[in-house]
Amino acid sequence: MLFRQLEYFVAVARERHFARAAEACYVSQPALSASIAKLERELNVTLINRGHNYQGLTPEGEQLVLWAKRILCEQEAFKDAVASVQSGITGTLRLGTEPTASTTLALPVAAYCSAHPGARVEVDTRVSTTELRRQLLEFELDVAIAHFAHEDRAGLHVVPLYEEKYVVLASADRLPPGSDVMTWADAAQLPLALLTPNMRIRRVIDNAFEQSGVTVRPQVETDSVASLYAHVGVGEWATIVPHTWLRAMPVTGTTRPVRLVEPDARAQISVAIHSATPGSVTARAFMTAARGLSLNDFFAQPLRTPQGVS
Repeated sequence: MLFRQLEYFVAVARERHFARAAEACYVSQPALSASIAKLERELNVTLINRGHNYQGLTPEGEQLVLWAKRILCEQEAFKDAVASVQSGITGTLRLGTEPTASTTLALPVAAYCSAHPGARVEVDTRVSTTELRRQLLEFELDVAIAHFAHEDRAGLHVVPLYEEKYVVLASADRLPPGSDVMTWADAAQLPLALLTPNMRIRRVIDNAFEQSGVTVRPQVETDSVASLYAHVGVGEWATIVPHTWLRAMPVTGTTRPVRLVEPDARAQISVAIHSATPGSVTARAFMTAARGLSLNDFFAQPLRTPQGVS
């Protein structure tokens, strides 16, 4: 069995198409098919259901693809570990984050790149926590940053990064004059634009409204952080966002933030890697860099604008 055979097999499982898999692996389709057929003969099993086209993996194939991903990931981890001894970390870190954590992503990435100037980072910021967990467990990502609930943590090594608090963002004429706080019940009376219900932050927001005895039906829902800010910027809507966003995306014009209370809702943002050892040297290096940051203290500092909330 060769690493190349496993690489071709994983590519077919990912692309669900022989020609696309061959293109992704930079080989001809006949060469790819012949390599996978040889792998099946060596293992004495059928891995792929074939007709005129790809028809899915067999039960044996479903089992092997998980092992193949792990073997290939460990191969890359070994190569990176050897290279790091010789010249420092130079491999590519595959980092995923849910959209709401993407606004603070630059802080741990900067710490990691500062410690390892030869490293590269590939970032995917539009992934749900459920999908991030799956990609970590199947070795499709090295690191993820998100709201990881207790039930998300099996098979992962999870370390807290910082705690989110929540603010209302709205045009000043929609907010109580002279006040820097607002109750969740009062916020429910505003015309709201919120992130979509499938996002973990939306569950936190809905739970806080429920605790205050109200149910909200936002007029606008979006899966885009930029779109959310744009809707608030025109002055017609208010939104609810983590206080951490105000560092990377400061408010402008007449928009201002007001801290939400009653209840004092908070959520933990964490960094996670696969719990397998020794694991990826790049993932472990990123975890070390992220753990060295005191982000709760950083976000507790007053903003350097008249509109700051702490």
